[in-house]
Amino acid sequence: MSAFLGQSVFITGAGQGIGYALCSAFAQAGAWVGLNDLDPDLAQQATDAINASIGQARVSAVPCDVADTFALEQAFQGWVAQHGRLDVVIANAGITDYGTFLQTTPADFDRVTGVNLRGSYFTAQYAARQMVAQGRGGRILLMSSVVGLRAHRNLTAYGATKAGIAHMATLLALELGEHGITVNALAPGATLTERTLQDDPQYAENWASVSMNRRCGTVEDVVNAALFLASPASGHITAQTLVVDGGWTGHSPLATNHPDLPIGR
Repeated sequence: MSAFLGQSVFITGAGQGIGYALCSAFAQAGAWVGLNDLDPDLAQQATDAINASIGQARVSAVPCDVADTFALEQAFQGWVAQHGRLDVVIANAGITDYGTFLQTTPADFDRVTGVNLRGSYFTAQYAARQMVAQGRGGRILLMSSVVGLRAHRNLTAYGATKAGIAHMATLLALELGEHGITVNALAPGATLTERTLQDDPQYAENWASVSMNRRCGTVEDVVNAALFLASPASGHITAQTLVVDGGWTGHSPLATNHPDLPIGR
């Protein structure tokens, strides 16, 4: 029997990529899944696709902008009212803003920090309040990145948010541990998704050339790590950042043919 059968799981930024794969995996494992995305149409399309693929209506679209704390809180309240509980939340929503440090505007900075840091912080807070009220513990996962651990050109604002998210997991774990809630972060390395492939058509080949295990990461790699950290098997693991990067952070070279993004800026 699945460890997630009948559990209530809420995942932000899940219309495509890693978030979509996470929703699909938890739904296949028997959970009820709230699929959040900024784009209502994309959220519904993703929901319909997953439900059709598993032959059950286990996923519901919950669209809102996570940077809008009022809308986010309403989304949580609606989800809990529908399912009566919350067991796992994954703050996956995030945006990448390529640009040099000298060109970054206050508006650029506010948007990336608003979604990545503010959105993750209050996603965790609203989830934790519900978990504490339930008195059954819970799992909170935040989405950091290797860019929060190693310097990467043209990603200063983004990298700062991902570094903050990694430390956020430690801080929240300290406050929530007494309630039986674990808080951890995942730090994916180069991961092949629709977006990364659009940025670089040779993405998989380029990053495979500099990974210790000689392959590019997949969404399944991140999903498998998330399933473990959300499961009872990880009950004594908290305040950690699990790096999923094929060993890249061990030496951190850039691929020779990696494009120097942002392109055309």
